[in-house]
Amino acid sequence: MPSPSRDPSLEAALAPYVERGENPGFVAAVVRGGHEALEVLGVKSAGGSERLEPDSIFRVASLTKPVTATAAMLLVEEGRLHLDEPIDRLLPELAGRRVLRHLEGPIDDVVPAVRAVTLRDLLTFRLGFGMLMAPPDTYPIQRALDALALGEGMPRPAEPPEPDTWIHRFATLPLMHQPGERWLYNTSANVLGVLIARAAEQPFDTFLRERLFDPLGMLDTDFSVPARKLGRFTPSYVVEPQTQKLSLYDPVDGQWSKPPAFPGGAAGLVSTVPDFLRFAALLLAGGSVNGRRFLSEESVGALTTDALTPENKAFGALVPGFFESYGWGFGMAVVTAERDELGRAAGSYGWDGGLGSTWYNDPVTRTTGVLFTQRSWSNPSPPPEVRDFWRVVTRAR
Repeated sequence: MPSPSRDPSLEAALAPYVERGENPGFVAAVVRGGHEALEVLGVKSAGGSERLEPDSIFRVASLTKPVTATAAMLLVEEGRLHLDEPIDRLLPELAGRRVLRHLEGPIDDVVPAVRAVTLRDLLTFRLGFGMLMAPPDTYPIQRALDALALGEGMPRPAEPPEPDTWIHRFATLPLMHQPGERWLYNTSANVLGVLIARAAEQPFDTFLRERLFDPLGMLDTDFSVPARKLGRFTPSYVVEPQTQKLSLYDPVDGQWSKPPAFPGGAAGLVSTVPDFLRFAALLLAGGSVNGRRFLSEESVGALTTDALTPENKAFGALVPGFFESYGWGFGMAVVTAERDELGRAAGSYGWDGGLGSTWYNDPVTRTTGVLFTQRSWSNPSPPPEVRDFWRVVTRAR
């Protein structure tokens, strides 16, 4: 691909956020018809003077989820995993699941699961367990989950235990809903990471590195940043609700500066915009890059096609009305409306990372958009800078 060009419209849309001090900076890229536009704005840290670079490293949070789902499909194609096989074979800790009789009830008021959890359930987030869009302590199951320190809230890679302990602790909890019944966010991807490691007979992070990252040239994507690369790593910020000022969430030498005990399949990765464009290109090309086939077109189709039923969408949406415009494939969202509120067309697929990242592919126009920043989202709805980015991308279709 030729060297990327500048895009004045991206600069015009994003520069005001930097000038007002609302975001330290952005790395934004749009690839359309094989032509890449790249815009780098602002500084590495709030109040600092060191400029961001195209290869600056960011925490990509939930953009980990589509990567995890893609890794699972590698093992499906090898016959080491099967979409509709119960996961009990490799995760015996989760055999004989029990399910809460009522979500509001005590965690020991349970009934048997009507069937085992399958790989397809994990990929489509229909495990029967996940984040509840309710204040903390609303339900007893939330308190029980928090007590186990499984890392199911804001990404904190130093907190969860190693995978065998993690899955053992998780197995002490009942499911919130019957397997396959409801879409629920996040937890399925962490369980999936443990399943992949056992199927591959190697640590999850090693499998990703050997089977995806190194072959694709994603050399800055991992679950931590080694000392030699910390100069390219960015701090992470949250917004204080009262003052709307940026507050440091994680410094450069913080939780991502050493390998975690639990490489989380839901939100653990760091990456760069050039690296993530390589992952996006793999899916947009139908699973084959530079003459090397990673996945079949059928597998890519399964990853990027809405797999949910109307009943699955009846509970658990991240924001009200989410499923009026979106479905869920394997580990990522799929636009089902003619256009979503940001102008992305039906069939577009991708996801967002709550620590400040967004990515979608449009397979019809062969367009990819990726935006990374250091400012976390304040809630699941896209913040103004993300909306402005996508309006630029979709206006130019």
